[in-house]
Amino acid sequence: MLPGVSAPPVLTSHEEAVAAAHAVAEAIAPGVIERDRAGAATVPHAALAALDGSGLLSITVPRDDGGPGLGPRTLAEVTRIVAAVDPAIAQVPQAHFLFVDVLAVWGTDAQRERIFGDVLNGARLGNALAERGGTHAQDLKTRVDADGVLNGIKYYCTGALTSRWIAVSALDASDRLVAAFVARDAPGVSVDTDWDVIGQRATISGTARFEDVAVDPELLVDYARAFEVPQQLGARAQLTHAAIEAGIAGGALRDATSYLREKARPSMEAAKAVGATAAADDPHVLHRYGRAATRVQAAEALLEQAALTLEEVGLVPQDAAAAARGSLAVAAAKAFASEVAVEVSSELFQLAGTSSTAAKYDLDRHWRNARTHSVHDPLDWKYHHIAAHALADVPPPNHGQL
Repeated sequence: MLPGVSAPPVLTSHEEAVAAAHAVAEAIAPGVIERDRAGAATVPHAALAALDGSGLLSITVPRDDGGPGLGPRTLAEVTRIVAAVDPAIAQVPQAHFLFVDVLAVWGTDAQRERIFGDVLNGARLGNALAERGGTHAQDLKTRVDADGVLNGIKYYCTGALTSRWIAVSALDASDRLVAAFVARDAPGVSVDTDWDVIGQRATISGTARFEDVAVDPELLVDYARAFEVPQQLGARAQLTHAAIEAGIAGGALRDATSYLREKARPSMEAAKAVGATAAADDPHVLHRYGRAATRVQAAEALLEQAALTLEEVGLVPQDAAAAARGSLAVAAAKAFASEVAVEVSSELFQLAGTSSTAAKYDLDRHWRNARTHSVHDPLDWKYHHIAAHALADVPPPNHGQL
């Protein structure tokens, strides 16, 4: 923590964490349009300070390591609450929670003491995982050599710009997958603001470069081990993504509701055909709104169901069947919530009418955020794995899709 800044509270219950999430959402709501418009031109320091000081960053730190040890149900709900106001801010700690899980299962005592100690004091973990130029985003060229020197270039580094630590995936001298925790301000580390996309703009998920960065051998995790046994790291990471999508859908519906109640006029056809004096008197508006609201509720229910399934399975699943059950539950929630977020954020304008497209309202941010975030990974493969398991008992992959 900075001198004179108190450590965040340790939120010991689901209810405390939910209350803290509502407080963060309320604090960051006034600036959401400005953050969206500014994109990478302005780092959202105030919004991130509200998040970092809330105590939410430590909710999944295990009890044995000084944290509250709250589980997926809490993580999903607090993410959804924040994402309903600003999904970009909600996405910033997505990889943070992933690597808290990684350390909880695979970290040494020294690693957990050092990193979790910082997290409990409000530090955030950023990520440097994806790369360009290979056959896919995890076709890694980043290396940690035998002397512990890290070199590589990473893209889509959400949270890295303003983090205390960056978790970097790399291959070691034996071509084995490792995760190196390096300080954001370490010599040789640079993070750019070259994040130029249509949505999720305030995540500033730019390029990170690691040039002859000395890695502390005590902060090097044998990451390959995580995927050699049944695991839930990928499912829990995907649960956060599902919660972001459900939050976007809920936020779009909320703003559609407000606009319909306060601003929207009925169409000429509705006024003449049924005597409508308000947009909500139009039977077609009612039908579309009711359908959208129902689908948002269904997305939220699937999210909750997936979170409860992960609570039952646990961070370390008993066997491959349990791991598959958790992964498939999250796959359903993520795929459906992503579709609903895109649909409802588009349907908003059909409901609210032409005036709602005015730039001053920035309502298009919901669709841009949904469209950008929903293509993080292909939804068709989630439906594929669900069907393959149901029809032919084919287990989902264990590679931990992020």
